[in-house]
Amino acid sequence: MMRMMAQAVLSVLGNAVGLVAASLLLPDFRITGSGFVVSLLFFTIAQIILGPFVLKMAIRYMPVLSGGIALVTTLVVLILTMIFTDGLHISGIATWIAAPLVVWLSTVIAGILLPLVMFKKALGRVAPESKAERPVIGDKLTPRQ
Repeated sequence: MMRMMAQAVLSVLGNAVGLVAASLLLPDFRITGSGFVVSLLFFTIAQIILGPFVLKMAIRYMPVLSGGIALVTTLVVLILTMIFTDGLHISGIATWIAAPLVVWLSTVIAGILLPLVMFKKALGRVAPESKAERPVIGDKLTPRQ
């Protein structure tokens, strides 16, 4: 349960980083302050729900897209978020092309860095214990004194 909660928090934070990065880097990608939370939650839930569906459809009908499925999912979710919420507005072909890439790349980077920052204390506790329990290759197995 705790792992699922941590993954949910990391997904929301990663998507927040992605949406904010896109709004800062792309002039025609705008997020309103009042609609940011609603757009972020809608975006995250839609991504969690549609990710497996889009992957299944891509593998079945367009196997070429399976490598870039995260970008396709991000594009679809951005479209749905813009349609169903008032907090996100995207205009211009160039922005529609760049937005999924910026959001996806920012989310990937956040997904790598956020766990290291957020769970640093927990990771620090786990690492020394696991090293002490495993024998090092080449060590003689002698009783500790």
